[in-house]
Amino acid sequence: MHHIESLVFEGATIRVKIDGQFFELPISKVSEKLVNATEIERSYFKISPSGYGIHWPLIDEDLSVEAFLQ
Repeated sequence: MHHIESLVFEGATIRVKIDGQFFELPISKVSEKLVNATEIERSYFKISPSGYGIHWPLIDEDLSVEAFLQ
């Protein structure tokens, strides 16, 4: 199980802290839905209880932690 500690959007980048380590990726490499989402849509997310994923219910988008760890 992974522990997602934080998630922020900085310009065109998504920055996630997982298991004590920071990972940064261009939003365009992660999700087209997130690229086109509003700030409100991006800011409303839920981390799965297992710690293996992030869900944005307003845009019906899911990302796995593995996308950041690779």
